[in-house]
Amino acid sequence: MESVVEKLLYRSRWILAPIYLGLSIALIALGIKFFQECIHLVLHILEMKEADMVLVVLSLIDMAMVGGLIVMVMMSGYENFVSTLDVAEDEEKLSWLGKMDSSSLKAKIAASIVAISSIHLLKVFMNAQNTENDKMLWYVILHITFVISAFAMGFLDILAARARRNAG
Repeated sequence: MESVVEKLLYRSRWILAPIYLGLSIALIALGIKFFQECIHLVLHILEMKEADMVLVVLSLIDMAMVGGLIVMVMMSGYENFVSTLDVAEDEEKLSWLGKMDSSSLKAKIAASIVAISSIHLLKVFMNAQNTENDKMLWYVILHITFVISAFAMGFLDILAARARRNAG
């Protein structure tokens, strides 16, 4: 009975495969929104104020970073929790593929969230005249929370690695 339960548990990891595949739909949606913003920028570039153009460019950068985050979670998550990706030797391979364990994936996600939050915070500050002060304060508090969380997770990973080395 125990063997059957263990096999079932192990094989149930494949439930994650369609979820990771579903992230590709989110990536497509993000790509559509990205190019929609690019077209909007090109069509209105001559009538746009510089600050508005910078806000659009920051939005494009934000979307590019979110897209990278989706790819990282999709590929590394699949490799770490479902199955290794079979990439042919002659095919282009991402340098980090197969090298990112769940701990380093978590660190990269945290760093990406901090970077995305930084860009969003910069957009809020660029548009400060249209943002209430209490909302700006909450954006800053939220960003600082992301930064502290990322540092705390990194610190805990260092402590866990030291504990593993000392135990082994």
